[in-house]
Amino acid sequence: MDDMRKELFYEQKNGYDLIDAQERLELEDYCQGYMDFLNDSRTEREAVKNAIAMAEERGFIEYEPGMELRPGMKLYRNNRGKALMLAVIGKQDLSHGAVIAGAHVDAPRLDLKQIPLYESDEMCFFRTHYYGGIKKYQWVTIPLELHGVVVLKSGEVLDVSIGREPCEPKFVITDLLPHLAADQMKKTMKDGITGEGMQILIGSVPYADEGKDRVKLAVLSILKDMYDISEEDFLSAELTAVPAYDVCEIGLDRSLIGGYGHDDRVCAYAELKAIFDVEEPERTCVCILADKEETGSDGVSGMQSAAFDCFMEDLCQSQGVALRRCYEKSFCLSADVSNAYDPLYPEVSEKRSEAKINYGMGISKFTGARGKSGTSDASAELVAYLRRLFAEKSVVWQLCELGKVDQGGGGTIAMFMANRNIDTIDAGVPVLSMHAPFEVVAKFDCYMTYKGVLAAYSDK
Repeated sequence: MDDMRKELFYEQKNGYDLIDAQERLELEDYCQGYMDFLNDSRTEREAVKNAIAMAEERGFIEYEPGMELRPGMKLYRNNRGKALMLAVIGKQDLSHGAVIAGAHVDAPRLDLKQIPLYESDEMCFFRTHYYGGIKKYQWVTIPLELHGVVVLKSGEVLDVSIGREPCEPKFVITDLLPHLAADQMKKTMKDGITGEGMQILIGSVPYADEGKDRVKLAVLSILKDMYDISEEDFLSAELTAVPAYDVCEIGLDRSLIGGYGHDDRVCAYAELKAIFDVEEPERTCVCILADKEETGSDGVSGMQSAAFDCFMEDLCQSQGVALRRCYEKSFCLSADVSNAYDPLYPEVSEKRSEAKINYGMGISKFTGARGKSGTSDASAELVAYLRRLFAEKSVVWQLCELGKVDQGGGGTIAMFMANRNIDTIDAGVPVLSMHAPFEVVAKFDCYMTYKGVLAAYSDK
């Protein structure tokens, strides 16, 4: 009977029971590279800038429409400094389709309002407008950094980064002490901290004169010295407060990685490393680092933008191929994270259907909410294809979905790719504390997601 059970039952195994010592070394090496990338990529702009530098070191060149395409060519297109597309041209032309992996590099954060600076009772603050789905209470009383750009009327772009280096000051949103928080504590977690209440403390020493708003004046004088900007320049700025946490190993066994922005830079790095490592692909391989996923993928740098279609159309035209014919033969891994089963909160999960830490790359046949609202729902044929491919390439993976049926759900860029008539499925790294200022992933799952993307790129 044991043999029959082994033959007929589906049983998952912890990934560390399936790899040898050599692969554990490869896993650690891969994760060190990822940790370095995440530490240096605090915003979507920084992630794109770093990805371009890495790509150019590996022979990628900026694509210009009309270029003659040859197998093995490595190309990229920078979409306004906030999104990026890379391609390695395959041996077959694009009438055979492309193999696409798409991740996003934006993450939940606190954006400064366009007129953010004010003084109250001799303390100076930045007003913020949060970006993406957050639990607001998680963002108070933690150290924050400031990143982004200020664009002057002349068009000059000033890069801003304050708080990343150990010697630089940090910022914070304050909270009530428990002794005075009786009324606040009666509120729900959702309402205990309001959006308008998320105001960042940035200074307290007054300027040495007799006028009004002396602390605000002192802060502006510091910014003038640092960046030669005035308050009016905030009108054309994109400045973001993000958690001032370094990426680090978690656990006595160092098996986990903690940091800000795993969702979804952990998958973006897997795509990048895979497209750097693919050799002589049969079909053209495309890597997408998209923006705006956390707010619905709208806008010129989001996945609903025509920017991707324009890039692919240019490539197709160079080979005399109709874009729609390319799309219908293409395959896309929508490389986005999934939630990891957390035994501290079992009530929101259906355990057998949830992704688990150290069980490999998470494959989500569908996302959406409740009745699968807002999902492309990949076909059984597509799942079977991945079963075969991953078995051949020794990729450890698991099928998963996002919580109990009526509990909630979520979305990715998958439906926007599928709407283009591209066979698409979600695949990515399971995450603990997703959307928190400090998220946690397993090294094993990070490495297997890279192997999964590389397997797709390398398939014959």
